[in-house]
Amino acid sequence: MNAFVDVSFFPRDAKPLTSYRKYWAQRFGTAPFLPMSRAEMTQLGWDSCDIIIVTGDAYVDHPSFGMSVIGRMLENQGFRVGIIAQPDWTSADAFKELGQPNLFWGVTSGNMDSMINRYTADRKIRSDDAYTPGDVGGKRPDRAAIVYSQRCREAFPEVPIVLGGIEGSLRRIAHYDYWSDKVRRSVVVDSKCDLLLYGNAERAIVEIAHRLAAREPVQQITDVRGTAFVRRETPEGWFEIDSTSVDTPGHVEAHINPYLMISDQAREQGATCAREEEAKEVADAQNANRQTGNTPTTERHAGLDPASMDSRVRGNDASGVEADLSAAVAQARTVQAAIQPLTFVPNPALRGKGTHKVPPRDKSVIRLPSYEQVKQDAVLYAHANRVLHLETNPGNARCLVQAHGEGHTARDVWITPPPIPLTTAEMDHVFDLPYARSPHPRYADENGSHDHATKIPAWEMIRFSVNIMRGCFGGCTFCSITEHEGRIIQSRSEESVIREVEDIRDKVKGFTGVISDLGGPTANMYRLGCRSPEIESACRKPSCVFPGICQNLTTDHGPLINMYRRARNLKGIKKILIGSGLRYDLAVQSPEYVKELVQHHVGGYLKIAPEHTEGGPLSKMMKPGIGTYDRFKSMFDKYSEEVGKKQFLIPYFIAAHPGTSDEDMMNLAVWLKKNGFRADQVQTFYPSPMATATAMYHSTRNPLRKITRDSEKVDVVKGDKRRRLHKAFLRYHDSNNWPLLREALKAMGRADLIGNGKHHLIPSWQPLAEDGYKSARRKNSTGAGEKSSVALSTKPKRFGQPKKGQLLTQHTGLPPRKKI
Repeated sequence: MNAFVDVSFFPRDAKPLTSYRKYWAQRFGTAPFLPMSRAEMTQLGWDSCDIIIVTGDAYVDHPSFGMSVIGRMLENQGFRVGIIAQPDWTSADAFKELGQPNLFWGVTSGNMDSMINRYTADRKIRSDDAYTPGDVGGKRPDRAAIVYSQRCREAFPEVPIVLGGIEGSLRRIAHYDYWSDKVRRSVVVDSKCDLLLYGNAERAIVEIAHRLAAREPVQQITDVRGTAFVRRETPEGWFEIDSTSVDTPGHVEAHINPYLMISDQAREQGATCAREEEAKEVADAQNANRQTGNTPTTERHAGLDPASMDSRVRGNDASGVEADLSAAVAQARTVQAAIQPLTFVPNPALRGKGTHKVPPRDKSVIRLPSYEQVKQDAVLYAHANRVLHLETNPGNARCLVQAHGEGHTARDVWITPPPIPLTTAEMDHVFDLPYARSPHPRYADENGSHDHATKIPAWEMIRFSVNIMRGCFGGCTFCSITEHEGRIIQSRSEESVIREVEDIRDKVKGFTGVISDLGGPTANMYRLGCRSPEIESACRKPSCVFPGICQNLTTDHGPLINMYRRARNLKGIKKILIGSGLRYDLAVQSPEYVKELVQHHVGGYLKIAPEHTEGGPLSKMMKPGIGTYDRFKSMFDKYSEEVGKKQFLIPYFIAAHPGTSDEDMMNLAVWLKKNGFRADQVQTFYPSPMATATAMYHSTRNPLRKITRDSEKVDVVKGDKRRRLHKAFLRYHDSNNWPLLREALKAMGRADLIGNGKHHLIPSWQPLAEDGYKSARRKNSTGAGEKSSVALSTKPKRFGQPKKGQLLTQHTGLPPRKKI
């Protein structure tokens, strides 16, 4: 087999990140932290910043934080980069703190979409923010990308604005906005940015920075992959493909009775036969002439003179008849000689092979339905979403364009094809940059520590973790990873990962010998991918593992196993845990990997996400069937028992996902009880912008298939009452949900599940006290009688209270984890 050892080594038609000539400001060297104040700039010897990054997160100099990756990448290219983190957005003053940037503003809402960060799936305001010191909420505005861009423009109007981050990626075209329940315009239009970078933006930001440094106008930078911008018209040399409508049936002709004459068919359809009418007129005229004795010599019938016909009928001129017959034979021979065989030639109007050439993909642009169309027509919205997702492979994606506005306000949002994925060498370069691996000193408390009142929870979570790859080819419809990072896995080398583990061991304060995670978007897609670059670049499938694992996908977990073994054998490393979500349908393809994982890298609990048990919702999620989970669980239990460990799987499930019926949720609740699971927290479907499942939610159509006016409709769970019901099925053990469940089960004709036996889902009685279910493993944020959606017991806990700041597993009511 000629497969590459690492799919990240596939040839990439892109300029390497390390091949650019350094900008002149490289002479200032590397900053310990990117400056956040004028005083820090002075210490570095800077009089100004070339680029200023505005972010909605607190500044943590770590490769898991986007502003740090982009900032350090630009610094490596020689640019002076400043950071304005979580500024006061009520005026432009905070945006002037570092002065005017020489090249451009870089704007991002942060690692999370600002609306998802601020609101729950029930549209309730969150009281916390994991990306803020002290876990304090309200430090960033709603739709932060738009607000920050407006303030940057207000502060220094002439400076270009380059927008990026997850919020920009998910809003690059007209999108359904769950919080306002309407379709909003592209964020490019609303923010008035000069360029939007979507996806992982290292390639694009480096090229743009050098071109702007060379004094190229930002309006002329329209050929960089992974960008979006506004244009007024399509430039010359581009082939536009119209996809502004879905297929509609044309006019259907009435069936013709084959036994009717032509004139009868015409009369049935309310028309007349022209030739029959003409013949009737000629006959009427001939009859009139015969009655008056006038026979026009100019009229002919079947090529014969009318006078000759009369004389032949009277039998007075036999010689005339012979002459007419001779003339008729001669005429027939002339007609026969004129007959030519049919010649078939290709129709140039038809697409395909032949004389017609298909436009080159690099000069083709697909016109999506306009913003005004998708705003008013949910079917066209689903169609546009489907086209967008079909054009996500960097190997074959074409440009997209969507019109916004009409008349003199009309303009097009252009979206170039996705960025070329990084090679392994480039991934190593990005992660080997000189990160401080800690929050900026500005956030330290009076003792210079980040571990107490000013702790940043998001940093604490990844403080001792290592990211080994990017991307996900799972294609789950509710997830935004594919829209942002793409389907192609970009892996680091083993050496680079080992170096980072050693850096954590030697340099990060508070390290106790335990690496909390060695993963990424998924735990076990490291170095997995297509067997050949040709197939990879031509594929348009949204998932490599649904409905089954593609035969062209490599599933060898050997490189990952070797990395695990090498990392855990490093001096000073006590344990390496796997905290990223496991793709168990891939894991069962490698029993050796499952054994290695279960016996050495599980700290008592392992997170996996079957999401549901029923085929209906699973098909809309593009997730494997529950049988694959059962297969993995049997392997998990087997290998745990071999080493004498009592370990547990923590399955995650989604309530109220499009395509989920009440019966589906009831069956899931029965499965949970049968298998002894009690969900402590419930994940309710959250319609994030641009996700396929969100298109289902808004349009009630299934974009996984071709969209037509009569295409498949999806059962969508809307309304607070039905969403509460689906959540209640997941928390069937909570007595506060029993009245709602009893009512629903009776309405569904399943009162047989109400009773006091073990085979019943919920009891027929209701406790007198307001004493809801209480997790044995986690103290919830509020107790009974306090502001909470679920009443909790006020009785003393059986297990010890968690210490402040302690990280706890959130999902099940399983026994408490023992300390390592």
